[in-house]
Amino acid sequence: MVPIRRLPIRRLPFGRLARSLPLAALIAGAPITLALVVWALPARAQWDALTPLAADSFQTDTIDSRAAAPKRTGVAQPVAPQPQPPAPPRANGPEQATVSQSPVPTFSPDSLRATERTLMLYRDIAARGGWPSVPPPAPGTTLALGATGPAVAVLRQRLAISGDLAPRAAMGGAFDMEVEEALRRFQLRHGLTTTGAVGPMTLKALNVPAAERVRQLEASLARLAERDFVFAQRYVAVNLAAAAVEAVDGGRVARRFPAVVGRPENASPELVARITAVNLNPTWTAPLSIVKKEILPKLARDPGYLARANMRLIDGDGREIDPRSVNPNGPVNFSVRQDSGASNSLGFLRIDMPNSYSVYMHDTPRRDLFRSDYRFHSHGCVRVGDVRDLAVWLLTDTPGWDRKQIDAAIATGRRTDIRLTNALPVVWIYLTGWGTTDGLAHFREDVYDLDDKRRLDPSMLVAARRPDATGAAGLALQSAKRPLDLKPSANRLDDM
Repeated sequence: MVPIRRLPIRRLPFGRLARSLPLAALIAGAPITLALVVWALPARAQWDALTPLAADSFQTDTIDSRAAAPKRTGVAQPVAPQPQPPAPPRANGPEQATVSQSPVPTFSPDSLRATERTLMLYRDIAARGGWPSVPPPAPGTTLALGATGPAVAVLRQRLAISGDLAPRAAMGGAFDMEVEEALRRFQLRHGLTTTGAVGPMTLKALNVPAAERVRQLEASLARLAERDFVFAQRYVAVNLAAAAVEAVDGGRVARRFPAVVGRPENASPELVARITAVNLNPTWTAPLSIVKKEILPKLARDPGYLARANMRLIDGDGREIDPRSVNPNGPVNFSVRQDSGASNSLGFLRIDMPNSYSVYMHDTPRRDLFRSDYRFHSHGCVRVGDVRDLAVWLLTDTPGWDRKQIDAAIATGRRTDIRLTNALPVVWIYLTGWGTTDGLAHFREDVYDLDDKRRLDPSMLVAARRPDATGAAGLALQSAKRPLDLKPSANRLDDM
């Protein structure tokens, strides 16, 4: 467990208000006599005296009343908040995706150990009884700034136990600015729009039991231990569970992008590959499964569908076929190709990363989907928001391709293939719970329903130090070495 005393006191509210320490001691379960003794000490000594109390429960976000508790019963007590990022900007309107601006990567050489520490903390929370379930607001009301009542009192306790709200603020029945800021921090850690109000998705995340959070961390830890990836100075990491893409340079996130990934029935695969090229104004050849299940049924109902979608039927010799000559219920001895342009399923840009799954990253005409919390709509490929900015970053070492030149080339409408001077490693990984080096715990919904199928083998966590491509020490994990997928990828597995 990470001792709280290692954290800079200026980052915790107790360092700014010494008189709150005895109250925090009482909240944490200390006897009144001990609280009075603490009160008599200087401010720094008060903090040192209280640290062991808070360290017992220092954590982030989880609880389960079913978890085995030792001598203490009920819910865990409020504790000192975890290290906090700057409060995210306020958001208005319905809950939708928020992309963190933190420079700390989701997936780095330190991810395994950071997640191990987070798992220890969450196991402790669960063993102590976790947190209470926040009741839904009464009909016609919202849990937001200005609200009062029993539900707000439970919310304050819930946020204090997870470390998002200071222990001194755990008691009370008013939804004030401090609660709003704490809730926004909670939302940021869970990939929700930082509205500062309890909407349906926030309520759902608040009420996930601790035991479930522990299972998520264990499953993610197993994936981290198994993933054989050599970290370079520059690399791209896609967390499928978070539907987010990170461009990492020198151990820091240069840019983070929202993504749309595979639906549960067409889950995007975990993989390691190398990004080799950027294709501007790409065409798209539909995979056979999409031709049979989606395109031909639409053609049967609407003979004009292909023309409106800028699609053509091409035979084995490369000749175009008249759609009227095709039996939608007959054998498929042709391919369906979509011309480049604004309506192309790949948008204006595709990122080529040869792999055995024939998947890739690309633009999309459906940019509205990036505004949603639920971004699981593709057939397996990854659509990237602001993908042109990602392309600029990928082409940093490839002369002649800044944003203006990319935009100009796209405007011509001609297919342009740009090969990277230096291919970059890319990893797709599925992490529903993970810790980061800034001390934060992050969680996402297990949309692919994979966590219960993974079991953490402690032997997988045995790690040795080795230098990676950055010159820093990377993690050489004792796991099965997986060969790098280098098969050329076709225009497959993508979205209509």
